[in-house]
Amino acid sequence: MAAMILLLLTAGILYALVSRSTETFREYGIWNFITNPEWDPRPATEEYGAMSFILGTLYTAFLLFFSVSSLCPVFFCRGPFQRGVKYLLAGIPSIIYGLWGFYTIRPLIIDLGINAQGFGIFLSSVVLAIMIIPYASSLSTEFLSMVPNKLKEGAYSLGATRLEVIRHISIPSSISGIVASYILALGRALGETMAVTMLIGNTDRIPRGLRDTGNTMASVIANQFGEADGLKLSSLIAIGLLLFVITAIINIIAKLIIKRVSRL
Repeated sequence: MAAMILLLLTAGILYALVSRSTETFREYGIWNFITNPEWDPRPATEEYGAMSFILGTLYTAFLLFFSVSSLCPVFFCRGPFQRGVKYLLAGIPSIIYGLWGFYTIRPLIIDLGINAQGFGIFLSSVVLAIMIIPYASSLSTEFLSMVPNKLKEGAYSLGATRLEVIRHISIPSSISGIVASYILALGRALGETMAVTMLIGNTDRIPRGLRDTGNTMASVIANQFGEADGLKLSSLIAIGLLLFVITAIINIIAKLIIKRVSRL
């Protein structure tokens, strides 16, 4: 019964998104809506496209995600202090991360003589990467702990150091699971709203790099949904549908990788 409720809930969400997005897809077509970078809500020149928000989402999710979180599996691998920090960071609401980025990282950029208003992509990427470290590290350490002790003990008996065991035994044996944990964390990062909204700059155009502002798929919905109606409302819901599909695909890929690991 519980499983059926979850399936019905998912089907209901998908039906609501699809039914409310049909006006946009009839007006522009699915492919044209996805590839169109224009977002102009003015009545005389009304036009909506999702490309700028898709690229903004990919910028913030990918740019610093792997570089900042690449060491988290080893850092959180053992010790009560590391576990305590991990669980503490995991329990912090996203809006607190946004406030921290706005009142800590942003002033540092200003102190360096740089206009922080133009660094929305950079600010949101840094905060987003820090936010997902606990999530990625938790999953990664689970896979690292699944490495058979006999392999590690054999390496130690041959004179290997702890670092060599990590590099040549633990990580190669669990690399697929670690990659899957990053993919699942990426799925969470794609839908992050409040922290990104507070830092990214909220401009409806394609970002040209780290030193620019923009919008993500989640932040544009959060900013404009309350005042939207008609075709604009349908377009925002269509963006939500695209985000739902992208996140679902990422989660499916991660699950397939995890299933492969469990068979090894």
